[in-house]
Amino acid sequence: MNFQVIEREGALLLAAPELVEHITPSWFDLNWWQARGQRVKSAPGRGQSYFLHYGDWSLVWRHYRRGGLVARLSPDRYLWAGLARTRAYAEFVLTQQLLDLGLPVPRPLAGQVRREGLHYRADLITERIVGAQSLADLLEAGERCPWAAVGATIARFHRAGLDHVDLNLRNILLDPRGHTYLIDFDRCRLRTPASAWQQRNLARLRRSLHKLFPQQGWEPEWQQLLAGYRQPPEPDAG
Repeated sequence: MNFQVIEREGALLLAAPELVEHITPSWFDLNWWQARGQRVKSAPGRGQSYFLHYGDWSLVWRHYRRGGLVARLSPDRYLWAGLARTRAYAEFVLTQQLLDLGLPVPRPLAGQVRREGLHYRADLITERIVGAQSLADLLEAGERCPWAAVGATIARFHRAGLDHVDLNLRNILLDPRGHTYLIDFDRCRLRTPASAWQQRNLARLRRSLHKLFPQQGWEPEWQQLLAGYRQPPEPDAG
Protein backbone atom coordinates (compact mmCIF):
# COMPACT_ATOMS: atom_id res chain seq x y z
CA MET A 1 0.00 0.00 0.00
CA ASN A 2 1.54 3.31 -1.12
CA PHE A 3 -0.11 5.39 1.59
CA GLN A 4 -0.88 5.34 5.30
CA VAL A 5 -4.16 5.64 7.17
CA ILE A 6 -3.92 7.72 10.34
CA GLU A 7 -6.49 9.09 12.76
CA ARG A 8 -6.19 12.71 13.84
CA GLU A 9 -8.72 14.97 15.50
CA GLY A 10 -11.58 12.55 14.90
CA ALA A 11 -10.89 12.13 11.19
CA LEU A 12 -9.40 9.26 9.23
CA LEU A 13 -6.66 10.63 6.99
CA LEU A 14 -5.00 9.02 3.99
CA ALA A 15 -1.50 10.25 3.23
CA ALA A 16 1.36 9.53 0.86
CA PRO A 17 4.54 8.71 2.80
CA GLU A 18 6.04 12.19 2.30
CA LEU A 19 2.97 13.88 3.77
CA VAL A 20 2.28 11.72 6.84
CA GLU A 21 4.05 14.14 9.18
CA HIS A 22 2.35 17.19 7.66
CA ILE A 23 -1.27 16.37 7.05
CA THR A 24 -4.02 17.31 9.50
CA PRO A 25 -7.78 17.78 9.12
CA SER A 26 -7.04 21.48 8.61
CA TRP A 27 -5.92 20.63 5.09
CA PHE A 28 -9.60 20.13 4.29
CA ASP A 29 -10.69 23.49 5.71
CA LEU A 30 -10.77 26.34 3.22
CA ASN A 31 -10.36 28.93 6.00
CA TRP A 32 -7.08 27.30 7.07
CA TRP A 33 -5.59 27.71 3.61
CA GLN A 34 -6.74 31.30 3.35
CA ALA A 35 -5.31 32.10 6.80
CA ARG A 36 -1.93 30.89 5.48
CA GLY A 37 -2.12 33.56 2.81
CA GLN A 38 -3.07 31.08 0.13
CA ARG A 39 -4.80 32.49 -2.93
CA VAL A 40 -7.32 29.73 -3.42
CA LYS A 41 -8.51 29.16 -6.97
CA SER A 42 -11.59 27.09 -7.73
CA ALA A 43 -11.02 24.23 -10.14
CA PRO A 44 -13.50 23.74 -13.00
CA GLY A 45 -15.81 20.76 -13.16
CA ARG A 46 -18.36 18.95 -11.06
CA GLY A 47 -18.28 19.27 -7.29
CA GLN A 48 -16.24 21.52 -5.06
CA SER A 49 -12.56 21.60 -6.05
CA TYR A 50 -9.63 23.95 -5.44
CA PHE A 51 -6.07 24.46 -6.69
CA LEU A 52 -3.63 24.81 -3.78
CA HIS A 53 0.10 24.88 -2.97
CA TYR A 54 1.92 23.35 -0.03
CA GLY A 55 5.69 23.71 -0.07
CA ASP A 56 6.78 22.41 -3.47
CA TRP A 57 3.52 20.54 -3.99
CA SER A 58 0.86 21.72 -6.45
CA LEU A 59 -2.43 20.22 -5.32
CA VAL A 60 -6.02 19.72 -6.35
CA TRP A 61 -8.43 19.29 -3.43
CA ARG A 62 -11.89 17.92 -4.16
CA HIS A 63 -14.73 17.61 -1.67
CA TYR A 64 -17.10 14.79 -2.58
CA ARG A 65 -20.57 16.07 -3.37
CA ARG A 66 -23.65 14.31 -4.60
CA GLY A 67 -25.34 15.14 -7.87
CA GLY A 68 -28.92 15.01 -9.05
CA LEU A 69 -32.05 15.16 -6.94
CA VAL A 70 -30.54 13.35 -3.96
CA ALA A 71 -28.18 16.30 -3.46
CA ARG A 72 -31.12 18.39 -2.27
CA LEU A 73 -31.56 16.08 0.71
CA SER A 74 -27.90 15.34 1.45
CA PRO A 75 -25.40 17.30 -0.63
CA ASP A 76 -22.22 15.69 0.70
CA ARG A 77 -23.06 12.87 3.11
CA TYR A 78 -22.76 9.18 2.21
CA LEU A 79 -23.79 6.02 4.02
CA TRP A 80 -20.98 4.57 6.13
CA ALA A 81 -20.09 0.95 5.30
CA GLY A 82 -16.47 0.88 6.46
CA LEU A 83 -13.41 2.83 5.39
CA ALA A 84 -12.62 0.66 2.36
CA ARG A 85 -16.10 1.40 0.95
CA THR A 86 -15.77 5.19 1.18
CA ARG A 87 -15.45 7.28 -1.96
CA ALA A 88 -12.11 8.78 -0.95
CA TYR A 89 -10.44 5.49 -0.05
CA ALA A 90 -11.70 3.68 -3.15
CA GLU A 91 -10.62 6.45 -5.51
CA PHE A 92 -7.23 6.84 -3.80
CA VAL A 93 -6.51 3.12 -4.17
CA LEU A 94 -7.72 2.95 -7.78
CA THR A 95 -5.74 6.02 -8.84
CA GLN A 96 -2.60 4.58 -7.27
CA GLN A 97 -3.21 1.27 -9.07
CA LEU A 98 -3.47 3.10 -12.39
CA LEU A 99 -0.29 5.02 -11.62
CA ASP A 100 1.49 1.77 -10.79
CA LEU A 101 0.40 0.42 -14.18
CA GLY A 102 2.22 3.30 -15.85
CA LEU A 103 -0.95 5.09 -16.93
CA PRO A 104 -1.07 8.90 -17.15
CA VAL A 105 -2.97 9.96 -14.03
CA PRO A 106 -2.26 12.49 -11.27
CA ARG A 107 -0.69 11.01 -8.17
CA PRO A 108 -3.06 10.66 -5.19
CA LEU A 109 -1.54 12.38 -2.16
CA ALA A 110 -4.06 12.70 0.66
CA GLY A 111 -7.65 12.14 1.67
CA GLN A 112 -10.01 12.60 4.55
CA VAL A 113 -12.97 10.56 5.75
CA ARG A 114 -14.95 12.04 8.61
CA ARG A 115 -17.58 9.71 10.03
CA GLU A 116 -20.78 11.17 11.46
CA GLY A 117 -22.87 8.34 12.90
CA LEU A 118 -24.27 6.30 10.01
CA HIS A 119 -22.84 8.68 7.43
CA TYR A 120 -19.54 10.24 6.39
CA ARG A 121 -18.10 13.14 4.43
CA ALA A 122 -14.96 12.80 2.36
CA ASP A 123 -12.24 14.66 0.46
CA LEU A 124 -9.36 13.77 -1.85
CA ILE A 125 -6.17 15.62 -2.73
CA THR A 126 -4.19 14.74 -5.85
CA GLU A 127 -1.09 16.23 -7.40
CA ARG A 128 -1.91 18.93 -9.90
CA ILE A 129 -0.63 18.48 -13.45
CA VAL A 130 0.80 21.98 -13.79
CA GLY A 131 -0.21 23.80 -16.94
CA ALA A 132 -2.69 21.13 -18.02
CA GLN A 133 -6.08 22.12 -19.40
CA SER A 134 -9.18 20.06 -19.91
CA LEU A 135 -10.30 19.13 -23.39
CA ALA A 136 -13.40 21.24 -22.72
CA ASP A 137 -11.33 24.34 -21.96
CA LEU A 138 -9.14 23.86 -25.02
CA LEU A 139 -12.14 23.54 -27.31
CA GLU A 140 -13.77 26.57 -25.67
CA ALA A 141 -10.63 28.57 -26.45
CA GLY A 142 -10.66 27.41 -30.06
CA GLU A 143 -7.44 25.44 -29.71
CA ARG A 144 -6.62 22.48 -31.93
CA CYS A 145 -6.71 19.18 -30.11
CA PRO A 146 -4.80 15.95 -30.83
CA TRP A 147 -7.87 13.80 -31.24
CA ALA A 148 -6.03 10.65 -32.30
CA ALA A 149 -3.67 10.89 -29.31
CA VAL A 150 -6.65 11.31 -26.98
CA GLY A 151 -8.26 8.21 -28.47
CA ALA A 152 -5.01 6.24 -28.10
CA THR A 153 -4.78 7.23 -24.43
CA ILE A 154 -8.34 6.14 -23.72
CA ALA A 155 -7.53 2.82 -25.37
CA ARG A 156 -4.56 2.35 -23.02
CA PHE A 157 -6.87 2.69 -20.03
CA HIS A 158 -9.42 0.34 -21.55
CA ARG A 159 -6.80 -2.31 -22.24
CA ALA A 160 -5.81 -2.06 -18.57
CA GLY A 161 -9.46 -2.64 -17.64
CA LEU A 162 -10.50 0.82 -16.43
CA ASP A 163 -14.23 1.42 -16.69
CA HIS A 164 -14.41 5.23 -16.46
CA VAL A 165 -18.08 5.78 -15.73
CA ASP A 166 -17.84 9.56 -16.10
CA LEU A 167 -15.61 9.97 -19.14
CA ASN A 168 -16.27 13.50 -20.36
CA LEU A 169 -14.43 16.49 -21.78
CA ARG A 170 -13.55 17.85 -18.34
CA ASN A 171 -11.95 14.60 -17.19
CA ILE A 172 -9.43 14.55 -20.05
CA LEU A 173 -6.43 16.83 -19.59
CA LEU A 174 -3.64 17.84 -21.95
CA ASP A 175 -0.41 19.27 -20.58
CA PRO A 176 1.76 21.87 -22.37
CA ARG A 177 3.75 19.07 -24.07
CA GLY A 178 0.56 17.58 -25.51
CA HIS A 179 0.46 14.56 -23.21
CA THR A 180 -3.01 13.27 -22.37
CA TYR A 181 -4.20 12.38 -18.87
CA LEU A 182 -7.44 11.05 -17.41
CA ILE A 183 -8.71 12.24 -14.02
CA ASP A 184 -11.63 11.83 -11.60
CA PHE A 185 -12.02 8.10 -10.91
CA ASP A 186 -14.86 8.34 -8.40
CA ARG A 187 -17.10 5.25 -8.78
CA CYS A 188 -14.80 3.83 -11.47
CA ARG A 189 -13.28 0.35 -11.31
CA LEU A 190 -10.93 -2.11 -12.93
CA ARG A 191 -12.66 -4.96 -14.71
CA THR A 192 -12.16 -7.47 -17.50
CA PRO A 193 -11.95 -5.61 -20.84
CA ALA A 194 -15.21 -5.96 -22.78
CA SER A 195 -16.77 -4.11 -25.68
CA ALA A 196 -20.04 -3.26 -23.89
CA TRP A 197 -18.68 -1.08 -21.08
CA GLN A 198 -15.92 0.34 -23.25
CA GLN A 199 -18.49 1.54 -25.79
CA ARG A 200 -20.55 3.05 -22.96
CA ASN A 201 -17.51 5.08 -21.90
CA LEU A 202 -17.02 6.34 -25.46
CA ALA A 203 -20.73 7.10 -25.86
CA ARG A 204 -20.65 9.17 -22.67
CA LEU A 205 -17.68 11.14 -23.98
CA ARG A 206 -19.44 11.78 -27.28
CA ARG A 207 -22.57 13.02 -25.46
CA SER A 208 -20.36 15.37 -23.46
CA LEU A 209 -18.91 16.77 -26.67
CA HIS A 210 -22.30 17.48 -28.20
CA LYS A 211 -23.76 18.78 -24.94
CA LEU A 212 -21.03 21.37 -24.36
CA PHE A 213 -20.67 22.37 -28.01
CA PRO A 214 -24.04 21.61 -29.62
CA GLN A 215 -23.70 24.11 -32.46
CA GLN A 216 -20.70 22.44 -34.05
CA GLY A 217 -20.36 19.31 -36.14
CA TRP A 218 -17.82 16.95 -34.65
CA GLU A 219 -17.87 13.92 -36.93
CA PRO A 220 -14.38 14.42 -38.46
CA GLU A 221 -12.83 14.97 -35.02
CA TRP A 222 -14.68 12.01 -33.55
CA GLN A 223 -13.47 9.77 -36.34
CA GLN A 224 -9.90 10.90 -35.62
CA LEU A 225 -10.39 9.97 -31.97
CA LEU A 226 -11.73 6.54 -32.96
CA ALA A 227 -8.82 6.01 -35.34
CA GLY A 228 -6.40 6.64 -32.48
CA TYR A 229 -8.47 4.44 -30.19
CA ARG A 230 -8.36 1.53 -32.63
CA GLN A 231 -4.66 1.85 -33.41
CA PRO A 232 -2.70 -1.22 -32.23
CA PRO A 233 -0.61 -0.56 -29.12
CA GLU A 234 3.06 0.07 -29.60
CA PRO A 235 5.27 -2.88 -28.62
CA ASP A 236 7.14 -2.56 -25.33
CA ALA A 237 10.69 -1.31 -25.68
CA GLY A 238 13.37 -3.95 -25.25
